[in-house]
Amino acid sequence: MEGSNMQFEAQRNRLPSLYEVLARKTAAPVDLYCFYIYMRDQQRSVDYLDFWLDVAQHTSLCRHFVRELRRSILVETPDLEKTNSKRSSYMLDHMSEMNDPAGPSTDLNDEEKIKDQNLSAYLRENTGASNHSPQSSLGSQPSGLRASGDRAFPGGERPPRPSFMSRNSPTHTDSNSPAHTVARADIRASAEKILFTYILPGSEREVVLPQGIVQAITTAIEEEGRDDPELFDTAKDYTFQAMERDAFPGFLRSKALGNLVPPSLFLRAVFGILAMFAGFWAGFIFIFLDFPKHTRCWVILPFTIGVYLLASQQYSIDPILALVGYSEYTFFSFSRVREPYVRKLLNKRALMVLLVTIAVAVCVIVLFVFVPGVRL
Repeated sequence: MEGSNMQFEAQRNRLPSLYEVLARKTAAPVDLYCFYIYMRDQQRSVDYLDFWLDVAQHTSLCRHFVRELRRSILVETPDLEKTNSKRSSYMLDHMSEMNDPAGPSTDLNDEEKIKDQNLSAYLRENTGASNHSPQSSLGSQPSGLRASGDRAFPGGERPPRPSFMSRNSPTHTDSNSPAHTVARADIRASAEKILFTYILPGSEREVVLPQGIVQAITTAIEEEGRDDPELFDTAKDYTFQAMERDAFPGFLRSKALGNLVPPSLFLRAVFGILAMFAGFWAGFIFIFLDFPKHTRCWVILPFTIGVYLLASQQYSIDPILALVGYSEYTFFSFSRVREPYVRKLLNKRALMVLLVTIAVAVCVIVLFVFVPGVRL
């Protein structure tokens, strides 16, 4: 799977889609890890992504449960496939291979839709009587994938989810399923925790959804006792479309056309203005005190630094950093650019910014070095 993803990356000669990012078919700086950091630090709407990921994890939990159940039934009754099974056994028999689609449910092909419908239908038909609170078997953390051992971030910021703390984590395979045996009570607790964490009005990390969707999910879980993944499909599709429309274009502009984060841009603007002020101050002193031209050449230093920093701030890219293949994902934290097409875009943009920097710096330097001096 990992080798096929790398081959997919090598063949892609365009920017990735949100589906590909969520499916972990992209590399830094447009991978899921960087998208999570962007949603947390810049978009300030990480709850939408966390909700989407928790629903995807709930679906994975359900599939793992059914997969284990089918395996145990086949072990205990090896003649199951040869006999005329009941409806539930038939559905189990046709859910052996199930992927975890990263896009909206409307984008699934017919085979995947049938498998998802069978999964949800089986779980609805075999609803266990479990009275779980959202704080029971999966803990009371805001996210089911979050662990207490995550590294701390300044200002109490929420750390990235453990599921993709490492960029070398495998892509969307069976490894996304829980490593332990899944009980039906775990599925019920997972569904309730999503409801109490994201869906209900006034919940801890409420995601803004249409009232009809909220009411339908609440009724399905609390009154009908459902916990199948199909009940979250509408809300999952809604959050996917919201991220695709409101957040993802800005993410691509930030990471595919630039390599700096807002705090770095602010610092570059401040230090660039200070450097330009120093250059103008020194240049006018040299002119009005009639210093020789070789002394005036000292203005090369502040003007070059100032123009470079201001150009970097204006275009949101550090040319030297881009040419050596690095991108900033948090303040003064850098990662290598591994997405080929993004690397190509950043290199072209870096060369353009360097040309602009050189042209502006040369014009200003020539003006202050060669203008005739007048001693006041």
